[in-house]
Amino acid sequence: MIKYLKRNIEKLRKKIRKNEFHGSATYWENRYKQGGNSGAGSYNRLAEFKANIINDFCVKNNIEKVIEFGCGDGNQLTLAKYQQYIGLDVSKKSIELCNNMFANDATKQFYELNKVNLSNNKFHSSLAISLDVIFHLIEDDVYYVYMNNLFNASSKYVIIYASNYEAKTLALHVKHRCFTDYVFDKFPKFKLIKVVKNKYPFECNNPNNTSFSDFYFFQKKESLKKNN
Repeated sequence: MIKYLKRNIEKLRKKIRKNEFHGSATYWENRYKQGGNSGAGSYNRLAEFKANIINDFCVKNNIEKVIEFGCGDGNQLTLAKYQQYIGLDVSKKSIELCNNMFANDATKQFYELNKVNLSNNKFHSSLAISLDVIFHLIEDDVYYVYMNNLFNASSKYVIIYASNYEAKTLALHVKHRCFTDYVFDKFPKFKLIKVVKNKYPFECNNPNNTSFSDFYFFQKKESLKKNN
């Protein structure tokens, strides 16, 4: 019976994706155009939890510049205390929303990811962050490029806030990945230095105020040696 249910769930999932899902970038562009937001994880107590962790890390490690891959609608950023910030996103509408929200803030800049040259030193920082993004990268090739961009943009630290296990879901825009295995294999110059569990771990009956994401902190090994 369980095997039967799993097979039918998988068939339904594939059918839904085939008929309704046209790529992660298109999904988010349409979502923002239709008035949607970045999701529950970027609002209320979950947003505050994320901001407190990252703000504290930036202060303790003297971070002057942060680059984020997946800035979304900008709500999470309203709680951030970064000296300088660059936000990148695949959604043109997302960048428009952020530019409007922070029009009078000269410390923040926003760019459509596919329109910039990431090899430009402007897009390099001591800290690169990814918040609630990885499990939204449905296509494997998109995921690989994203991870490469994220780690190549950092000269010292990478912070990832995401789920870290393999699982398929019926949600069109969610695919859980065990990303740490990929990092260990593809980015050996970085070391996992800390994991911070979510203050509000996921509860099925309270999905908008809980999360399956945790914090993972990586540091470039050469900078670890310099600190020692």
